[in-house]
Amino acid sequence: MTINGGISFWYATDETATEHPPRTPLTGDATADVVIVGGGYTGLWTAYYLKTAAPDLRVTVLEQKFCGYGASGRNGGWLYNGIAGRDRYAALHGHQAAQRLQHAMNDTVTEVIDVAAKEDIHADIHRGGVLEVARTPAQLSRLKAFHAAELAFGETDRELYDATDARARINVADAVGASWTPHGARIHPLKLVKGLAAACERLGVVIHESTPVTEIAPRRALTPYGTVRAPYVLRCTEGFTAALKGQKRSWLPMNSSMIATAPLPPEVWSQLNWTGAETLGDMAHAYMYAQRTADDRIAIGGRGVPYRFGSRTDNDGRTQPATIASLTHLLESFFPVLTGVEITHAWSGVLGVPRDWCATVTLDATTGLGWAGGYVGSGVATSNLAARTLRDLVLGDKTDLTALPWVNHRVRRWEPEPFRWLGVQALYAAYREADRRESTTHTPTTTPLARLADRISGRG
Repeated sequence: MTINGGISFWYATDETATEHPPRTPLTGDATADVVIVGGGYTGLWTAYYLKTAAPDLRVTVLEQKFCGYGASGRNGGWLYNGIAGRDRYAALHGHQAAQRLQHAMNDTVTEVIDVAAKEDIHADIHRGGVLEVARTPAQLSRLKAFHAAELAFGETDRELYDATDARARINVADAVGASWTPHGARIHPLKLVKGLAAACERLGVVIHESTPVTEIAPRRALTPYGTVRAPYVLRCTEGFTAALKGQKRSWLPMNSSMIATAPLPPEVWSQLNWTGAETLGDMAHAYMYAQRTADDRIAIGGRGVPYRFGSRTDNDGRTQPATIASLTHLLESFFPVLTGVEITHAWSGVLGVPRDWCATVTLDATTGLGWAGGYVGSGVATSNLAARTLRDLVLGDKTDLTALPWVNHRVRRWEPEPFRWLGVQALYAAYREADRRESTTHTPTTTPLARLADRISGRG
């Protein structure tokens, strides 16, 4: 029987779930130097770096449920150097500016690993890199273009594999090529977010859970239990941003779902050749992502129902039965030896998608309002870089980070309903159809349908 929901597999199998009682909600009006809305990676990393840089700062984090309830406790555990919007920033600010952003992301993978070690956070981290495979001729063409682009942005330690070498690395059925980067690691996302919250509290950060913020305004965050006033109010709510007053169309909450298998025996892992704990992705338009967990399962994810009408979010991570079936089919397609394998857990979460698919960090010094996010699924590492950038902006320091091209980037809002819902459904129907055509016709180039969808969505 598959456990559906329970926040995520990471929560459902957390042996320390009862060790820490819930943190107390806000009990009335309060003041701080910085108030952070959202107790996920972005909010907690920001609090952590502010307190390490300026220990006397009074930093308060307000979280509507509990730390890691959102994407930070549900994601696929990819700590890697991808960042949403790099090509857009290259077009706007020049190749060198985007290259600096990429170099900062490469360094961020090491930064997270080093801080986890420093703070004694045991998050099942294994730096096996990221392997991205192609399984059709069109995917191979995109893979080679992607690999060349990464080299052009300075990633000279990336490797390109043919079909034989790709399957020797991980034995993916029908693989015709792959690209591997060392700038990636497998993590247990819940252990990271819990350890980070504890590190923040050791530094003196005040965290209030079960405290939903209903509205953010200059120098104050409003909740049902009181208002927290501070010179700086930072919005770190990612996929849950639409729940805030006035933010309905800022970022679209895109759904992503995952399943996890039962632990697999050594003989299966031997057949899969998956010995390096690499994270695994592909070059499909409706792409997948997977990891080998520390307890020898495969956790694999992808798009199910991409978006719920009115920017609604799920109920504690439950996903649709059809999505579980689709992901199971995808798993068995990649690894036929797993046909019929037990699927023990399924869950979903939301990620923040700006209209131009570009991650951003912003601070308005006049109002004291700041925000970071719009990671489009690449937030495990990007949130750390965003947090260090927010730290420098709040402290008024002009640094290499505050000069990166994603700082203070603005984008138009999403369309109102029902156009938003209709558009997203149509886009992902087009991507799925494009994948189907490429797999059946074996065309060596990306289908015009997918290129059109990229232009309409803002990705192209």
